[in-house]
Amino acid sequence: MKDRASVFKGFTTFSEKNLLLIFAVLVVLLAVATKGAFLSFGNITNLLRQTSINGVVALAMLFVIITGGIDLSVGAIVGISGMVYAMLTSNRLDYQLSSVQAILIALSVSILLGLANGFAVYDMKIPPFIATLGVMTFVRGLVMYISGGRMITGLPRGFTNFASMIFLDVPALVWLWLAIALISGIVLKYTKFGRNLYAIGSNREAARLSGVNLRLNYLFAYAVSGFLSGVAGLMLASRLAAGVPTAGQGYELDAIASVVIGGASLSGGVGTALGTVIGAILIQTLRNGGNLLGIDPFVMQMMIGLIIIAAVFFDQYIKAKRG
Repeated sequence: MKDRASVFKGFTTFSEKNLLLIFAVLVVLLAVATKGAFLSFGNITNLLRQTSINGVVALAMLFVIITGGIDLSVGAIVGISGMVYAMLTSNRLDYQLSSVQAILIALSVSILLGLANGFAVYDMKIPPFIATLGVMTFVRGLVMYISGGRMITGLPRGFTNFASMIFLDVPALVWLWLAIALISGIVLKYTKFGRNLYAIGSNREAARLSGVNLRLNYLFAYAVSGFLSGVAGLMLASRLAAGVPTAGQGYELDAIASVVIGGASLSGGVGTALGTVIGAILIQTLRNGGNLLGIDPFVMQMMIGLIIIAAVFFDQYIKAKRG
């Protein structure tokens, strides 16, 4: 077990170092190809703002993927979180709640949806892909039903101003993302809960025999995923200054891509918050650079798909070499 752990540690470190190197090379190439436009303050600020929201969703996905599961509902939870907040604070209803009350309710709904995923996966024995796909479909329909398919504006100014705030030349959304990433890294590396998630993902039966409460940890993992997705939904609503029925669509795919490119294994037991952060930045940098260079967004989507396939292949290759 000790030898295997040392190999695992070495692999994750190697992965993160190489990701940073790839990112540095990519930045240099884009800076040259766009004649410095990529490195402009406005472009970097917009890039970081967009990455921060997708980055939080990627961290949500990380907690579940470490257990060997997957959560396809993260994007839908992003959508319903922002929509719940918008409905409770705008003039859409006969009553209005304070911003704090609406935030707490939106996050509570997100956590409950995460717990529903965990219950379906562990207690109902439904495969994570199917369980979270069902929740995703249900939530998407629910958002359309409660909103009538219409965007809701008139959100509190203090809430919408948050997305445009700059502190030390860095957007407030980015500071929030980095704080969440730091806390996630500490939780995964230094807490019993984090160690339990890695143990479950590495060998579920061995984890059970060693006394790990599987049910509790599965529920917590999916609840954390729901909570972080809800936070991302509020961040997006603040940036859009509205509750948008289609908000968060496709975010689950970017989240999976970020986690996998960041060195996590879809089989579970492997993954770090730092790797996920770098993976999220790489994905958004590719998209941003493609837009600046006038590359067709569908072509960029194809390229990102190929990168995901390559990352998963590399993960499987490493596992095969370990035996």
